[in-house]
Amino acid sequence: MTEPTTALQEQVSALGPFFTFETHAAGSEPLAPWRKLSEVARVESGVLAERVASVRAALAASGGRPAEEVELRVAASVAHLGLVARVVSPLLGLAALRRLLSRPPTLDDLRWHSGLGGAFALSLPRETVAAVATGDAVATGDAGPVAGAGAAGALLEGPVRDLVEAVAAFSVSRRILWGNVASAVNGAAAGIVSAAPALARPARTAALLMLRQPQLRDAHTLDPRNGRFRRRSCCLIYRAAPDAAGAVCGDCVLVRR
Repeated sequence: MTEPTTALQEQVSALGPFFTFETHAAGSEPLAPWRKLSEVARVESGVLAERVASVRAALAASGGRPAEEVELRVAASVAHLGLVARVVSPLLGLAALRRLLSRPPTLDDLRWHSGLGGAFALSLPRETVAAVATGDAVATGDAGPVAGAGAAGALLEGPVRDLVEAVAAFSVSRRILWGNVASAVNGAAAGIVSAAPALARPARTAALLMLRQPQLRDAHTLDPRNGRFRRRSCCLIYRAAPDAAGAVCGDCVLVRR
């Protein structure tokens, strides 16, 4: 029989590449190639600067341009969106399947090994997944709005804010960065609904708990007629194309309705 933590990990990972994760013992030292994700938020480590430079080079190559012609803040925003989406997605997947974590993992708790062109490898503390599997968390459907909001707020004020503050140092507006977070939350919920329609209600409930938090409340709009999500800022990726004439994302504030 599959033990509950492993079964839950497999269920979440089945939702798609951005939801896939491995596990490690909490507090253990990472073994190569794994590294602590907190390195990204430490300026002195140079890890974030290296990742932004890699994203900048990839964006430039796709447009047939030298890297220096892509604004650094554009590359930083795109790198941030990828980082946040990778962290938020499995946690939202856990929430849709079981419950929101009342004590989300910190960046120091998370492990990763870097890669471009898709979802990088991510590992969560085994104890974090076990807490969700065994009930030491906040249910999204029946724990009440106060408890749910507290759990959502803890995630935003923990690892998510740390990533926002780290990337803000690259002259990216926090309005844009929190817009990236809102977009990542909505995108994760949409991914869950697409992969597992039966999870639509808990996925949307968990996403709304996050989107209604003060950090994200003004970063997006939801059409009351159909619930369609639209962010109130732009991730800037269109500016990576020659003459800043690239396509914009489907949820962008620049999309004409």
